[in-house]
Amino acid sequence: MKKGLGCKLLVLCGLSLLLFAGNALAQDSTLSSSDCVKCHDKEPADIAAAGAKHQTAVSCQDCHIGHPPQVADNVPECSMCHEGKPHYELPECMGCHNPHRPLEIALTGDMTAPCLSCHDSQKAQLDANPSKHTLLACSFCHADQHGVIPECVKCHEPHSAQQTQADCGICHKAHMPATVTYGAETANAHCAACHQTANQLLMASPYKHKDVACVTCHTEQHKMVPACTDCHGTPHAGGIHEKFPNCGDCHSIAHDLNK
Repeated sequence: MKKGLGCKLLVLCGLSLLLFAGNALAQDSTLSSSDCVKCHDKEPADIAAAGAKHQTAVSCQDCHIGHPPQVADNVPECSMCHEGKPHYELPECMGCHNPHRPLEIALTGDMTAPCLSCHDSQKAQLDANPSKHTLLACSFCHADQHGVIPECVKCHEPHSAQQTQADCGICHKAHMPATVTYGAETANAHCAACHQTANQLLMASPYKHKDVACVTCHTEQHKMVPACTDCHGTPHAGGIHEKFPNCGDCHSIAHDLNK
């Protein structure tokens, strides 16, 4: 009996020493990224393929402090590293971002607030220039994949058969479409696509106005109508201008002059 008891005690002591040594080694050992790939195939592959700064600026251990079972939950909150914008304060980051492929953003459902929390300039344009586009979810246009810019002509008919997608941006910005802007080099054809009657009258006129670019007269702002005196001054005798202060009383309209 004594001999059997002694053997059992020796075995128990041996097991205790092994357990103590194992715990000590576990506490002293330090994991590296090369250890992670031994068990985790997909995550390191994603990081290598599309990790962006999550590949170059941090290691596995910078984000995942410890490992189960010693650490029950070693998945960090994104806000622990990312700060400075309202976007980083949103909950459920991983609803859009896979942390191992962070720039490949998944868009699901009708999304607007999360998008505009990051895209400041687009939000400012939508807020300051209400239009039907303001009522749409961002994901309605930018569907399926983040960064995709759709062609306007997928929803909107061009103003003329000659216009293409490249022409839309000459006058319209997608986040403020009703605020029409244009540069000094804008061709008359783009104006004529909408203002057909004015263009037809102008092209039928024998006078010099038809050789002047639309944007030369209608500068600065769409639908701005200049005064004739801005270009022509007061060419008639003073008494005539006093009697007929409105040029159109004699000359009709600028697109269909009556001399």
